[in-house]
Amino acid sequence: MITRILIRIKVVQMFYSYLLTKEGRTISNAKKELEKSLDKAYELYISMLVLMIDLTDYHDLKLDMAKHKYLPTELDKNPNTRFADNKFIARLRENKDLKAYLKDTPISWREDIIFMKLMHDKILHSKVYEDYMNAESVSFEDDCSLWRDLLKKVVFVDEDLLEILESKSVYWNDDLNVMGTFVLKTIKQISNNPDIATIQPKYKDEEDNEFGERLFECAVRENEENNKIIDRFVQKDQWDTERLAFMDRVILSVGLSEIKNFDNIPTKVSMNEYIEIAKFYSTPKSGQFINGIINSSINYLKDCGRITKN
Repeated sequence: MITRILIRIKVVQMFYSYLLTKEGRTISNAKKELEKSLDKAYELYISMLVLMIDLTDYHDLKLDMAKHKYLPTELDKNPNTRFADNKFIARLRENKDLKAYLKDTPISWREDIIFMKLMHDKILHSKVYEDYMNAESVSFEDDCSLWRDLLKKVVFVDEDLLEILESKSVYWNDDLNVMGTFVLKTIKQISNNPDIATIQPKYKDEEDNEFGERLFECAVRENEENNKIIDRFVQKDQWDTERLAFMDRVILSVGLSEIKNFDNIPTKVSMNEYIEIAKFYSTPKSGQFINGIINSSINYLKDCGRITKN
């Protein structure tokens, strides 16, 4: 699922890019790029689900090839097929929503032969795999836990994965942490409800679907006004307006537009979200600065009657 925090990050990134290059871009084109960026984030989520299926198929193929080699051993002839027969993967493979998505947007890791071999080898040499294969018996919950642990301890932390994701899409550089969390959440949900094996929808509801585009439009329209509000409080916090980081201004402008235009989002929620974005995307002191400026701006906007929400 594309959450609001990810949408906020994408809007900040797109607004930053738009302000740097706006002479050669239109708002319409920027919004299309924003939508594409969000589409690619969800595609990453689906790609991680498909990766589990394709790694299982790769393992099954290796077992079959071993059976048919010139002089197979007894282990080759009678392998332990527990990993290949994982019941969670079987449920995921048959998920109708996943099938529908892949019909319109085909995704496969099978052509990435070197990566698949390297990742398969790392899985087979992991303690997670060893403990799973050596267990006396496994349940459906164990099958789910296997992949949850493999993703956390082997797959998501792998440098080869990060490299191949970067080569596949420029939009995926910062998305794996967020979308990976939702892959793990999906496995947990399927583990708890095996008869209702659902994957996360792209958006929670229509309101979230429209949130990014509307927020971006507000930030563009109100940027000049937002900067005047920012400058009103910079000196009070002993920050030099001339040396204020451009990214800080971008984050503040988007944050102020959200506070002014989205009555159903509490000011505290918006403030905390943009403080976290600043900590990650701007300077080490940006979180403290964003906190001070937004808090002062909220009080000012309330005094002016611009906002009435808490």
